[in-house]
Amino acid sequence: MNIGEAARESGVTAKMIRYYESVDLLAPTARTDAGYRVYGRQEIHTLRFIRQARHLGFSIDDIRKLLALWQDRSRASSEVKAIALHHVADLERRIVELSEMRDTLTHLADHCHGDSRPDCPILEGLATDHGCRDGAQSQCGGG
Repeated sequence: MNIGEAARESGVTAKMIRYYESVDLLAPTARTDAGYRVYGRQEIHTLRFIRQARHLGFSIDDIRKLLALWQDRSRASSEVKAIALHHVADLERRIVELSEMRDTLTHLADHCHGDSRPDCPILEGLATDHGCRDGAQSQCGGG
């Protein structure tokens, strides 16, 4: 099948298929005499694997490792689990960061009058750096 058909079958856009080929997540496919890419069932299966891994937030490097392990029938599942647990720890860290951002913005918005006056705690909070990058919520308007 051509790249458009592969995109429909896999749920991955043609642009992303080309990208995955360019970063070596998907092996280069055969081409027709006219130079069009040709995809088969194995490539579609791989693209679906990549799509699901991206949906779960894995990085390109982690997906590359997971693909190699998926294709290696003699793999140790402990390697796969280690990658997954590392990703879970990263997600948990990001959740904390996002919660802190939400709390800070909520606090700033709660203190904004939202009327025709020019004073705005949101803009003042954005213009002031009191260690917000370090998670100091009380200094960032949160907590």
